[in-house]
Amino acid sequence: MASITTEEESKLLIVLPGDQLPESGLMEDSSAAHRLTLGPGLAPMDDDSITAVKAGILKHNAVGNRWWVESNQRRYVAAQGESIIGVVTGKSAEHYKVDIGASQPALLGVLAFEGATKRNKPNHNIGDLLYCRVSMANKDMEAELECMNPTTGKADGFGELKGGFVIKISLGLARRLLDPKNLVLRLLGQHIPFEMAVGTNGKVWVNSASTQHTILICNAIRNSEYLNSGECSAMVKSLVEKM
Repeated sequence: MASITTEEESKLLIVLPGDQLPESGLMEDSSAAHRLTLGPGLAPMDDDSITAVKAGILKHNAVGNRWWVESNQRRYVAAQGESIIGVVTGKSAEHYKVDIGASQPALLGVLAFEGATKRNKPNHNIGDLLYCRVSMANKDMEAELECMNPTTGKADGFGELKGGFVIKISLGLARRLLDPKNLVLRLLGQHIPFEMAVGTNGKVWVNSASTQHTILICNAIRNSEYLNSGECSAMVKSLVEKM
């Protein structure tokens, strides 16, 4: 098993299953190196090393010192801390069953909402669209969800998504849309006011003042997947001019 050597000037690091990631490469450029968070595609080994378990591009987010492997796999695999969009498919006295596009439904406790108590809890119906956070993920169990920030206990944007339109995109594009510097979203925001929620499970909810604007935004997002910055700017300009 060959180890990966990291270079400071390299921005694109491709990993394969079984590649061992050097500790120096994971800990650099982080002020909280001792609090390492592993996302999808990476797994800790018994010898305290970290190994890639799927092929893709190694990614890093300085917030929380989070590392993961980005790839365009077809089926979503839940990972703790990720934000997802799901549809309620069942309900009981203690929890909702939510379809998140994984191999099995996830569980959302009826008290996993801001301010929820046994006497005062939200009442969602089958078919409702929810923006949730994965609170627990295990390959041998159903994922557990929550609709609040575990640190503050506030909703912070999580909860039911009303109105709007949902599209399905690749998992890789969904993660790129979560980047605050994402070009296509910044360009669209210069012309059209809109709301959007992005799930790392490949679902995007878009809401705007008109159906025409919503369709334009959805088309622009889908078209941007394989475009460079120049092509992306031209594509958005062309769509806006046709409004």
